Amino acid sequence: MKIRMLYCCLVLLSLLMVCPAMVFAEKIKVAGIYTQPIQQKWDATLHKALLSLQDKGEIDYVFSEKVSNTDYIRVLREYAESGVALIVGEAFGISKDVRKVADDYPEVAFLMGDSFGPYGSNMSVFDNYIHEPCYLMGMAAASLSKSGKIGMVGGYPIGEVNRLFNAFMAGAKQVNPAVEFKVSFIGSWYDPPKAKEFAFAQMEAGVDVLYAERAGVVDAAREKGIVAFGNVNDMNKEENGTDVVVASALWHMEPAISHAVKLVKEGSFKGEDYKEFTMMAAGGASLSPYYEFEDKLAVELKTEIAEKQKAIRDGSFVVEINDKEPKSTF
Repeated sequence: MKIRMLYCCLVLLSLLMVCPAMVFAEKIKVAGIYTQPIQQKWDATLHKALLSLQDKGEIDYVFSEKVSNTDYIRVLREYAESGVALIVGEAFGISKDVRKVADDYPEVAFLMGDSFGPYGSNMSVFDNYIHEPCYLMGMAAASLSKSGKIGMVGGYPIGEVNRLFNAFMAGAKQVNPAVEFKVSFIGSWYDPPKAKEFAFAQMEAGVDVLYAERAGVVDAAREKGIVAFGNVNDMNKEENGTDVVVASALWHMEPAISHAVKLVKEGSFKGEDYKEFTMMAAGGASLSPYYEFEDKLAVELKTEIAEKQKAIRDGSFVVEINDKEPKSTF
């Protein structure tokens, strides 16, 4: 019996030495650094994905929120020196400084939201590529607009917003080539009263459907009795959008972050652009259900949208990525 137990122990020890992953799942420490409150939907998407990996036992997760750009590099360095294996955050506006930190900590993997490309051997980048479901929403929006005038209220005219608006407009034009647009940017990532004010102004100009890229637009649509389309999170369920939000273009960061965690564990992390992981084919973007509007959309239109969605996923239809600032057409 003792010999048998000794043999089993030796076998287990050899497995641990040769392939630890065969015996137990390795867990790594990951940090998230966010410039906005964790409730802000862009950061909330990253936070949700990291929490899901922690719940699965894949990672130990720590985070800091409401970190200003002026304080971001200090917090980034503190986490890098604390022994984390991967840092998920954002480098918009401070890309050069973040790259210096990546140079100083080559043993740490960085996955950063950034408008520029990957850097060196340890900094990968991602951005918000939900333009594909935005195209599908545009198709539905055009079918619901009686005036032929659609409003869009966004944060800033930067690439990650512009591409969503341009795709939405392209989808709407496929259904109604004569449709017109009113485009506004509020100059903030989170100012619901201001977004609401801009939405009211657009409705006074004649729009009867709104694209709510920012929080606050849905409330305006509800007060005036018109419909809206949501962005990033499910605004029908999460932003009091029942009977107002027809559908939302959803962003899922689970595929991208899971890929990064896998590479870190394998010791093969490198600088890559994670764009493909945030698109529909990889599960990084999707169109929400129509909820209360399921029976209000024409069967023919829903069939057309479903066929277009299938074509996007299998690559037979490509939604253009257009980062140029969209302009109002009336």
